[in-house]
Amino acid sequence: MQSRIERSVNTCVFTLRDETLHVLPSGGLWWPDQQSLIVADLHLGKSKRIARRGGGLLPPYEGLDTLFRLDADITATGAARVVCLGDSFDDDAAQRALGSAEQELLSRLQKQCDWVWVTGNHDPGVGGLSGTVLSDMRLGSLTLRHIAEAGTDGELSGHYHPKARLTLRGKTISRPCCLVDQSRAILPAYGTYTGGLDWRDKAFNGLFEAQAMAILTGQRPCRVPYRGGEISASSHV
Repeated sequence: MQSRIERSVNTCVFTLRDETLHVLPSGGLWWPDQQSLIVADLHLGKSKRIARRGGGLLPPYEGLDTLFRLDADITATGAARVVCLGDSFDDDAAQRALGSAEQELLSRLQKQCDWVWVTGNHDPGVGGLSGTVLSDMRLGSLTLRHIAEAGTDGELSGHYHPKARLTLRGKTISRPCCLVDQSRAILPAYGTYTGGLDWRDKAFNGLFEAQAMAILTGQRPCRVPYRGGEISASSHV
């Protein structure tokens, strides 16, 4: 039987440790064999945290926007499990300060499927919510955690918010991306106000092999070669 995601959504498929994974346009990751939707770095409550600490005032609607996209991905995939790879909340106070509409939507989504909160550096104290809270998780042949660990073979993580910037036929393109090689994948940030770290940043040094690739998100996710500080781009975007 053809899965719901294969009928309705453009994805970019890759294999890690013999596991078939789909990068969604949103930056989420769909794992059909595990019926799992994996997302990283929602950073719910970021606008309120910035305002609380005296920063600029941003429209406080990013939480609902993030959760609406997550709702759409759950519907499109028919996921039985959602795994959030850390920094789901911008800080502990942000979790407590969720608005009533955000709380209601999140509660509804959690009733639809099993839910796992992997803790991150922004939300090490996730608690008081439905679902399972873990520091890392073993699923199939892969380890799921917030921050990539050098030397790990078979790992899904987030934290870095990778973002690709390249020029094709005179046009500059900038998109969140999933960085992938034979050992690991680092997911892009899923949250609306999360921003991104340039894929050439030294923070990625030593994490990826020479034949790594970047899967750019967007309406039609696509892959381009990833060379860290040296990028070649021959694919149509």
